Amino acid sequence: MSSHTPHELHEEFPDKAGKITELKQSDAHFARLAEEYHAVNRAVHRAETNVEPMGNLAEGEMRKKRSALKDEIYRMLAD
Repeated sequence: MSSHTPHELHEEFPDKAGKITELKQSDAHFARLAEEYHAVNRAVHRAETNVEPMGNLAEGEMRKKRSALKDEIYRMLAD
């Protein structure tokens, strides 16, 4: 099985890869958001692939959290 997890930030915002790297190093708030996004995204992926199944409600909540984090990250990248 591939170790690739879909929806990583550099895939979601391919034109912002440099800025993502830069902000991870220079902005502690962005770094925390990116880390939280990564953790939530991995959890959603594990649930989707039944590596760590969870109830539909819990998976839905994780997807909402991922979406909210992605929106906030996008706003910071757009500045």
